[in-house]
Amino acid sequence: MQKALILLFLSMALTLSVKAQDSFDPDVLLVDARTLILDGNYLEGRKIAFRALSQYPDYADILILVGRSYAWEGKNDSASIYLERAIIASPDYEDGYSAYLDNLSWAEQYDKADTVLAKARQNFGTPLPEGLRYKESRLLYYKEDYNAAYDIAEDLFEKKYKNEDLLDYMQTLQRLRRNNAVGMTYDYDSFEGDLTPWNTFSFYARTRTNLTGTLIARVTQSSRFDDNGMLFELDAYPSLGKKAYAYVNVGGSSASFFPDFRLGASVYYNLPKAWEVEGGFRYLQFAEATYIYTASVGKYVGNWWFNLRGNLIPGTGNSLGTSGNLQARYYFKTGEDFFSMQLSTGVSPDEETRDPTQLLNSYRARAGYQQLLTDRFMVYAFTGYSRDELGPDRFRNNFNFSLGVEYRF
Repeated sequence: MQKALILLFLSMALTLSVKAQDSFDPDVLLVDARTLILDGNYLEGRKIAFRALSQYPDYADILILVGRSYAWEGKNDSASIYLERAIIASPDYEDGYSAYLDNLSWAEQYDKADTVLAKARQNFGTPLPEGLRYKESRLLYYKEDYNAAYDIAEDLFEKKYKNEDLLDYMQTLQRLRRNNAVGMTYDYDSFEGDLTPWNTFSFYARTRTNLTGTLIARVTQSSRFDDNGMLFELDAYPSLGKKAYAYVNVGGSSASFFPDFRLGASVYYNLPKAWEVEGGFRYLQFAEATYIYTASVGKYVGNWWFNLRGNLIPGTGNSLGTSGNLQARYYFKTGEDFFSMQLSTGVSPDEETRDPTQLLNSYRARAGYQQLLTDRFMVYAFTGYSRDELGPDRFRNNFNFSLGVEYRF
């Protein structure tokens, strides 16, 4: 009898202990699970999340956390199960749709993503919340409908949607959009002293092909040093995937003040947090061949874009020339309306109208504005001042003005 009472007491104590263990705060478990999962401990984090779901199976935030953890591991089908449950549990909760659309985009299940967007419209109406509209634009980008994706992104930008990647994303879309254009620029350079002004006209045509990406053909005609000459160039921006693209330039001229031949190439790579890095080289054949190695880093911050470029120019013997450029743009209503400022020293490798070997150094400041007037017409104007070092105690002051117009079709 005594043994039976002891066993009954132990059984009751164990039952109470189990019930005590099962009585928990799901919000605390959510925080614990999230901490582990964000640290990469997916299995341990999901064990805690599953404990909470055993008592609260419709807790949307926990369902979303489990779904995202599977998605981050590349287990997209498992992720979809929990994200579908999250939407059913809370059909008016934006985070569930956002996570589900991310997962389906990464899995390239675009038709299913369209179904999720349709369900979101049933619950939120039109227009969708800005966060979901951004996801819709990204989905269109993955489906290579760049024009439709850009239209949504541009509207979000105009409405001041807060996303640190938005401006960077718009620039990527602008590069990928399938548009054709022709344009013309005029440059006027005046100098102190006996040097007559330079007048330079440039005509270009732009299109896009699957192989080359954006393709630009350019003819530049210039009058300088009491002579005339033309430079012919071809630029291409082929895609290297969703996060990278290349720049290739080739050109040549028979004029003495243009390079006989120029060749350039760079690779650009988009990093998280709206960063972009680039590295490449330029080859300029004037009287002597010049090799230039160039690298840059860019960053989008709100409506601003900042870019810092450095160039190395190996010379004869152990000499090494350097130049640098700091550029900033402030974007207004769209991703193509901006004010630009630039400070530089040395000769830029993309300044095809000057021979780097003729200058010891150059200090420049430049500012300008670009405006997309309509869907078809764009205008831009820039002005700048440079002080060129020609030799010991020999300097030349240069004022530059540029005006351009572009027509799209």
